Order: sequence, then C-alpha cells, then structure tokens
Amino acid sequence: MPYFDAASAAPLHPVAREALLASLDEGWADPARLYREGRRGRLLLDAAREAAAEAVGCRPDELVFTPSGTQAVHTGVAGALAGRRRTGRRLLHSAVEHSSVLHAAEAHAAAGGTVAELAVDRTGRVAAGDVAAALTPDTALVALQSANHEVGTEQPVEEAAELCQEAGVPLLVDAAQSLAWGPVPGAWSLLAASAHKWGGPPGVGLLAVRKGTRFAPQGPRDERESGRSAGFENIPAVVAAAAALRALRSGPGTDTEAARLRELVERIRTRLPELVPDVEVVGDPVHRLPHLVTFSCLYVDGETLLHELDRAGFSVSSGSSCTSSTLTPSHVLRAMGVLSEGNVRVSLPYGTAEADVERFLEVLPGVVRSVRERLGVVGAEAPVAAPGSAPREASAAVAEEPAGAAAEEPEGVVVDALGRRCPIPVIELAKTIGQVPAGGTVTVLSDDEAARQDIPAWCGMRDQEYVGERAAERGAAYVVRRRV
Repeated sequence: MPYFDAASAAPLHPVAREALLASLDEGWADPARLYREGRRGRLLLDAAREAAAEAVGCRPDELVFTPSGTQAVHTGVAGALAGRRRTGRRLLHSAVEHSSVLHAAEAHAAAGGTVAELAVDRTGRVAAGDVAAALTPDTALVALQSANHEVGTEQPVEEAAELCQEAGVPLLVDAAQSLAWGPVPGAWSLLAASAHKWGGPPGVGLLAVRKGTRFAPQGPRDERESGRSAGFENIPAVVAAAAALRALRSGPGTDTEAARLRELVERIRTRLPELVPDVEVVGDPVHRLPHLVTFSCLYVDGETLLHELDRAGFSVSSGSSCTSSTLTPSHVLRAMGVLSEGNVRVSLPYGTAEADVERFLEVLPGVVRSVRERLGVVGAEAPVAAPGSAPREASAAVAEEPAGAAAEEPEGVVVDALGRRCPIPVIELAKTIGQVPAGGTVTVLSDDEAARQDIPAWCGMRDQEYVGERAAERGAAYVVRRRV
C-alpha cells in the first residue's frame, strides 16, 4: 500500500532503525553520571549532537534535543521573546506558520504581548519586502518557516534573515519539513525541527540557538540540555534521529533522489488538471519542496475522498475542513485564498516507486468522479439541477434584501444551504447560477465557515463575479453575480 504522507511522518530510515536497536543496549544509562555506563551514554549523546549540528549548520554547543519539534518551537519562541523583553514584546510571523508557532503566539498574546501576521500570496509565499516593512522598533522576534507543511512552498528565509540581521531582530526558522533536503541558508538566529519528518523516530526534536542570540529559557529548568530542555534524554531515539539525518546528508544518492521525487511531483502537478475536471493545484510551482504537492477538487467531500483513496490503497492527508470535526478550513489554505474543499496533500517518501505514482494518477479520476456522483454532481464541468427542481428558499426574515446597494441588484435567487457542510453550499450555487440571467445574482446562505473561502474560490475558477458577503440571521449571505 503506497504511503504518500511523508510530510506528517516519514517512514523510519533503515539507518535509524539500526542505530536505535544498538543504542538500546549501549545508551540506557544516565549520561550525567561518571561511571562507565554513564560515560558511554554521554559519548553517544555528544556524537549525536555533533552529527545533528553539522547537518543543521551550527555549533554542537548551540543545539539541544527536545521531546518533540513542537516543544522545540515553543521553547524557542518563549526563550527568544523573554530574552528581548527590554526591546519590545512584538512577535511577527507569517500567516501560514505551523500550528505550533500559532499556539506559541496565542500564549504570548495572552501574557500581554503583541502579535502581527505577514500575509502571503496565492502560492503561500511571503514577500521579503513585506518582512522589511513589518519590522518595527519593538519587534522582538520574527518566525518564518523554511517550507510550508501543507503546500510545500519554500519561503525566502535567506533574504528575511539578512533583513532581520540588519534590523537587529532574531529570526526563528521552523525547518521541520525542509531539513531532510538540506541545511537552511542564511544568518538565522534560531532553528527548530522534528526527527520524525526526516525518518528519525518520533519523540525527538531539536532546537538550535546561535551564539549572540539573547535567550532566556522559560518554565522549570534543570541541568540537562543547557537548561533549555528539562528531563532525562532519550539517548537511543536521539542517536537514531541523528543517524538518519547524517545518512540523508552524506548519502551519495540524496540529491539524485530529491531530483527524482521532484520529477514525480511535477508529473502529478501537470497531469492532474488534464485528468480531473475542476481541480486546483496549489502552492508555488517553483519555490517548493521536491516531494510534496497539494490540490483541491471542486464539488468533493474531502473526508469521503480520503476514505476512498485509502480503500484504493493510498495513504494521503488533507487540509480541508471537510475532513475534520470543525467547520474551519486550514489556516494555510485560508491565508492563500484558495479552494479548500476536496483538498489532498501528497508527500512522497524516499524510495517512492514511479509505478505507484502512475497508479495513483490512474485511480484518482475515478475516485473523484464517484464521490461527486454521490453528491449529485454529473458531467465534467459543473453540477446540474434535477429536472423541475428549484433552489430551496430562505426564511423570509433572512431572504429580505436590505436597503441600499444590495436592494438594487438585478433579478436574483436565494439558496438556503444553512446547516449543510462543504461542499454542498458550492454545489447548490453551481446548480443555481444557470437559472438567473446574466447580471443576475445568486445569494447563498451558509453557516459553514468554509463557504467564506470556497465560494469566492469557485467564482475565480468558474469566471463568475463574487460580490461579497453580508450578515444574515444565521451564518452569512454570500452574493455571486452571473457574468455569462
């Protein structure tokens, strides 16, 4: 069964497995003790630190191991902000950062700090000029990922690091997704990563804090890991993580494998729009990770799509709100302003067979078609209304047009999609738009948060005009004007 979710967790690297098993026999003792078992554990830990530091591009005494990548981010953000408290309490981060950064930002704001977001373009990329413009005298820290976890877009970290250095502001880089493919360039100040993203065991993260960066560890401390990560080190897991990272970097075929996976991903990006109608491939087509591609399908329930792909033998993930218990789309897709329904992320692990990618491209069109048919979508272009059907009308209290500009709209129709999750509001819109004349409007009533994102995205894909939204008795009213 092809596993296509390496961005969540890469399969354990064979070198990591060997190192883990060997370290279970040799690295179980307390590395802080002076007897031989402790000294043996200390030697293993120090060797792992040196190997990881070389791969990261920092000094061994600048790097500590943490219980997870999330913990590394939280420790890095909190420590850097505390170290620069006299300068200011403003945290600046991109709108598409990993949830660990967003949660750290929430904690900072709850403690009285300020937080500002950097917008991204439709590919999910921050403009370096926006970083420069957003650096204020009270900015204490900038957080910018090296590459996005959901869509694979690489950020201009090197340029941002130079701008931050000129302004005297430290830059924290979340390198979890990119570290397997090479060191993060530039004069960054702090870096966090997670071992299970590069084929190490879960439960190991790393945090690098370069010399000269003001840093004050927060929370309970002990004598381990320079006081930056408390608790007994998991030496076998740390050794395995470092071994996997070193193997990826020193292996003669790493660059070749990256190029091979990039070609396979490019094949998916190119052929998907040819094979599946109404699909949007998202993320930067050039500045991207070599192994990751994300796409969204109109008129598709994301949860059903993932289940059907699993039944067909493919393990993939999604950032769609349709696959979660909440009605909130992925914050990454929302920040990019792209379609969220029917979202699929494919991230290929090392060694992915070309035949598996070809089979995925063969299977996907039929799976998408079957999911659409279950939702009443027929044909290749758009859903159609059943003969004699009409859109459900809203309650009179909500359907009344307010005074002003909205009351001057040409002849229009109201669609009641309240209480119905994505992609139903968009499907109902697509079924109804042909029933109004050119210049007429369709107003979709929906209390699904995804509609706020997917209705404008549908308009862009179908060349219709998105007029805007207004408040309704429940949810919101989204107005679309028919162009053709």
